[in-house]
Amino acid sequence: MPVYDLDSAPGRAPLIDPFGRDITYLRVSVTDRCDFRCVYCMAEHMTFLPKADLLTLEELDRLCSAFVARGVRKLRLTGGEPLVRRGIMTLFSSLSRHLASGRLDEITLTTNGSQLARYAGELKAHGVRRVNVSLDTLDAEKFRAITRWGALDQVLAGIDAAQAAGLKIKINTVALKGVNEDEFPRLIEWAHGRGMDLTLIEVMPLGDIGEGRLDQYLPLSLVRARLGGRFSLAELDDRTGGPARYVRVAETGGRLGFITPLTHNFCESCNRVRVTCTGTLYMCLGQEDAADLRQPLRASEGNDLLFAAIDEAIARKPKGHDFIIDRRHRRPALARHMNVTGG
Repeated sequence: MPVYDLDSAPGRAPLIDPFGRDITYLRVSVTDRCDFRCVYCMAEHMTFLPKADLLTLEELDRLCSAFVARGVRKLRLTGGEPLVRRGIMTLFSSLSRHLASGRLDEITLTTNGSQLARYAGELKAHGVRRVNVSLDTLDAEKFRAITRWGALDQVLAGIDAAQAAGLKIKINTVALKGVNEDEFPRLIEWAHGRGMDLTLIEVMPLGDIGEGRLDQYLPLSLVRARLGGRFSLAELDDRTGGPARYVRVAETGGRLGFITPLTHNFCESCNRVRVTCTGTLYMCLGQEDAADLRQPLRASEGNDLLFAAIDEAIARKPKGHDFIIDRRHRRPALARHMNVTGG
């Protein structure tokens, strides 16, 4: 497909927000569609965007390349489920040129794993080295209940295929009160036994999903205290460009992460922004302020308008989010669903 030549935008200044943070990490949702309906992410009967509203793969390439030209070094493709987007491998293939040129350090993705058995080899061939897989339980019946439509065997087969292809896997597990909290030790031992990091994530108050957020919410401060009674947890200074804080589990030798948007705000070192599949730029996952990049993208074959829109948006990036869950805030903090912005 046609590609945007970075050499056509020489000398562009790096992106720096009002708090002096370099914006070097872009997360791009390539579709709002998913083959699961996870209970903490979306309603069971979702209305998805018309396909005409989505950026084409060529537009997604141009948009990502514009950010690379401005200093983005890490690119993560998300969804919905990114691997259900038709032709998605052509986008990975095209973007891999920035890895070859040295302008981009990493292309990766977050996936539910359902399509990994099909695409693992191609992902590795296109320069992907690691993948985040969302997996909240190792119990098949519970997995079906959480995902509503998913099959655990399919995801486990995808993980097998990804590891066989040489991809490094990190497991992301959302902590759900009364649902999977008894499984965390087993999940840790399983993941670490296969050489995979595991990160626990608090429920984020995004979108009306037909469930009570307070009923789902399990503070990771409590989870960590419980795990500390079973495992020896040693603090680590590791950072992977994301919000997780890590410990080493002495008994397994593996690494365990905690993402705590509610019990511990992780915004102070935020270096990332998010673009939706329609070209809307969110400077913060937990704020509604956004910028339309689709209009300047389509208004001209050149990127001056696009760069100007990006600059204006980055100048509004807030210091942090306003997530909160308590008895007074039972409604979602934001109306948009997680699948819209990307995981």
